[in-house]
Amino acid sequence: MNSFSTNWNAPVTDRRRFIVGLGLLAAFPCVWAQGRGMAALPAVSPAPTLRLKDADDKMIDLAQYKGRVVLINFWATWCPPCRKEFPSLGRVRKLFKPGEFEVIAVNVGEDPDAVFSFTGITDFPVVFDRDSKTMGAWSVRGLPTTFLVDRQGRLAYRATGGREFDDPEIVNLIKAMR
Repeated sequence: MNSFSTNWNAPVTDRRRFIVGLGLLAAFPCVWAQGRGMAALPAVSPAPTLRLKDADDKMIDLAQYKGRVVLINFWATWCPPCRKEFPSLGRVRKLFKPGEFEVIAVNVGEDPDAVFSFTGITDFPVVFDRDSKTMGAWSVRGLPTTFLVDRQGRLAYRATGGREFDDPEIVNLIKAMR
């Protein structure tokens, strides 16, 4: 009978090469995804409800931004790609007029004080999905996940994994949606 087996008596260097190679293959999608644009959603559908409070207990409702393109970013401070991309949210926000484009950062499951110690004061709303219900309604399967909502309030693009949102490819996509 033929079966797959591993020869654990192989020299230590061969096992190390195998483990390092396996690690590189596992890491490749994460590295490749950074800054690679956003995928168009196959069917344009209305964005799910997004109605959450910010750190000052002010209610932020996606519906109040109708008529603008909105970038919705689901993230957490414990997530390395989220931490890496977060500054680019502020940079892309500054590239557009407030009446044309907005960013809403949805923190998942964390305390506002801990989040504020990471973000400081931002030029865009940071809201809190403390029970992850909004994350579920938006079908977020991993962090970070980002959506572009068009001016009519419909889901248009999605990105899973880290991005640099001021990358020219993404900026041009937002410009085309205005």
